[in-house]
Amino acid sequence: MPNNRTNTQPAAGTARGHKAPKGVLRRLLKMLFEFYPVLLPVALVCILINAIVSALPSIFMQNIISIVDESYKSGNWSAVSGDILGLVAMLVGMYVVSLIAGASYGQMMSVITQGSLKKMREKMFDHMQDLPIRYFDTNGHGDIMSYYTNDVDTMRQMISQSLPQMLISCVTLITVFSIMMYYSVILGVIVVVGVICMAFAARYVTSHSSKYFLRQQITLANAEAFMEEMLTGQKVIKVFCHEDKAKEDFDKVNSEIFFNARNGNRFANILMPLLGNIGNVMYVVVALAGGALMLTDVKNISISGLAFGISIVVPFLGMTKQFAGAIGQVSNQVNMVIMGLAGAHRIMALLDEEPEADDGYVTLVNARENSDGSVSECSERTGVWAWKHRHHDGTVTYTKLQGDVRFYDVDFGYTPDKQVLHNISLYAKPGQKVAFVGSTGAGKTTITNLITRFYDVADGKIRYDDININKIKKADLRRSLGMILQDTNLFTGTVMENIRYGKLDATDEECIAAAKLAGADDFITRLPEGYNTQLTGNGANLSQGQRQLLAIARCAVADPPVMIMDEATSSIDTRTEAIVQRGMDALMAGRTVFVIAHRLSTVRNSNAIMVLDHGRIIERGTHEDLLKLKGTYYQLYTGALELD
Repeated sequence: MPNNRTNTQPAAGTARGHKAPKGVLRRLLKMLFEFYPVLLPVALVCILINAIVSALPSIFMQNIISIVDESYKSGNWSAVSGDILGLVAMLVGMYVVSLIAGASYGQMMSVITQGSLKKMREKMFDHMQDLPIRYFDTNGHGDIMSYYTNDVDTMRQMISQSLPQMLISCVTLITVFSIMMYYSVILGVIVVVGVICMAFAARYVTSHSSKYFLRQQITLANAEAFMEEMLTGQKVIKVFCHEDKAKEDFDKVNSEIFFNARNGNRFANILMPLLGNIGNVMYVVVALAGGALMLTDVKNISISGLAFGISIVVPFLGMTKQFAGAIGQVSNQVNMVIMGLAGAHRIMALLDEEPEADDGYVTLVNARENSDGSVSECSERTGVWAWKHRHHDGTVTYTKLQGDVRFYDVDFGYTPDKQVLHNISLYAKPGQKVAFVGSTGAGKTTITNLITRFYDVADGKIRYDDININKIKKADLRRSLGMILQDTNLFTGTVMENIRYGKLDATDEECIAAAKLAGADDFITRLPEGYNTQLTGNGANLSQGQRQLLAIARCAVADPPVMIMDEATSSIDTRTEAIVQRGMDALMAGRTVFVIAHRLSTVRNSNAIMVLDHGRIIERGTHEDLLKLKGTYYQLYTGALELD
């Protein structure tokens, strides 16, 4: 466990040299329109109607005051009530339209928001399935999980509330400002000066708050990564009495979240009172200026041509208050938008990750053996597979899948500056068992990663049934391989479903037959509900040996011609190993097998044993041949040299 969590790693896709995606808001809006090309424009129209109508009462106020003022001056009140009632009726009608539009866009935005988040998660998960293993090896699982929780949740409020409210406020600002300039340019200029002051204040505050809100998203991802690590390692924490140190480390991570969230919200909470007071000052200045202009002979500069009077100043004061309020709403929502864009920023970074490249064109198909020994493609399952090789001249050839794997002078490094494998040459003929032994870090697992093309060779060549492995589509290549690892992954579901994971269209009878072949049927039938027993927590209710037997059964139902076993028995006891080994031996019969083992007793019957040291094959041969050499393998076997 780390001794110091102060310098926690930045969230995946946000740091580690990853460039921030450009135009996050533009890309997000483009996605929303792609998700809802009809509903979203309709919702926007309703938002515009609602915003425009909310700015129109000032016009009605001016007209009503003007009518009353003229009637007062002329002493003719006969037509006042009718004119005012007409204006009120029109205003009520517009408010009804606004109410319908507001209720409609509220309902539509709820559908758009939740639907968009659903589709966004699907888009992220689909893209994640296309990422190379390298991505998951270099990014914390807690960081990746944070995309689907924290980052998506910050977008929820932004899409459902903040962006619509900002649009409403912006449209209100434009509408109110246009009405202001229509009535009085002089008073409008005073408002513009106040707006400029508000803009500078908002820019200063949001520039600081946005920095901390972005850091908050990163530290939340770090916290999830830390929690995932702690939950996985609870047994280790308790057995070493490390609880106090774990609490101390968590406090450091939690303090980072507190520091960034506190500072971000501190700046955000300053903004509204600041803008509110600037708005109040602006309101007073407009009132004083309007009153002064009414007492002078200064000509009102406006499109309306109306003179300064009570019918101009009173509505203008209302519009000033509305204008300041709209700016406050925009500034207030800016903080929520910043948080949402911080989450969107990370999500876009995930979507910008390069998917696993696959330029292979050789595919794996069902085949039938002909009387002359050739194979031909067929639609039904026959138990025979063939590589379908489309050539550049348009011809197609079929090569029977046999499991012949050969390495030719292969070099590889996980990073360009550090080579892991050097000049590796080996072969495994169909049905042969090849074992790799050597100390930790010698390159054993790396070789199997190259066979599955989790990583590609830096130099040299790997041929599979005499076909360059780079020409085979990765999905088809991996379909021909079976893997049993030291750490067995079982998924939430029944025992039957976990076995069927190896072949999704397998029948119950095929799954049971695979379990019997693996030697798992005996313990499965003794489970409370047999094959329908529910597994959770990676099969926590099973022993390590039982979990390994299920992994063997899962591999058996797939029936691959090539098997890779990476220290599959290293973490189980000797008695359980004997049971698991019988299942593995039954599965390995007639297949090409690559075995990585710490217990040399499990590789004695291998056709060839490769002894690796620092990425090089230093010895090769059968068990008997290597003992006669009395080299590294001999020392390992006799206990004179330890693997670790």
